[in-house]
Amino acid sequence: MTLALLLGGCCLHLGFQATVTLLVYPALGRVPDEEWAEAHAAHSRRIAPVVAVVYLAVAAVGTIAVVDRPGDGWVWAAGGASLVAGLTTAARAAPLHRRLEQGRDAATFTALLRVDRVRLGAAAVAAVAALGAVLAG
Repeated sequence: MTLALLLGGCCLHLGFQATVTLLVYPALGRVPDEEWAEAHAAHSRRIAPVVAVVYLAVAAVGTIAVVDRPGDGWVWAAGGASLVAGLTTAARAAPLHRRLEQGRDAATFTALLRVDRVRLGAAAVAAVAALGAVLAG
């Protein structure tokens, strides 16, 4: 049951992150400059609760899995990759979004897109590792 929860949480996170990377940020990038402040504020308001739910779920299932299976390298890999995504969000993406609240800045938005790819990669690694844990049983 623990491994199924880990896989579910990691897949939820990957799906969320892929949606942000492939749909949300490209759409935000096409917003005209004169509409930026309103669009970015709306994005931030709408996505914050989803981010909280996804990251809390991943943290919870990752913690449960590591406690339940402390010797499982796949579990540690999934948890570690999820932690990388979470720390990248807190340390890089959130501050970049705060800067973008002040107005559109091409360099800052480009940096956000780069950071976002790191988060997507980490979420993908976590999902693959969680699948590895399930398959290794």
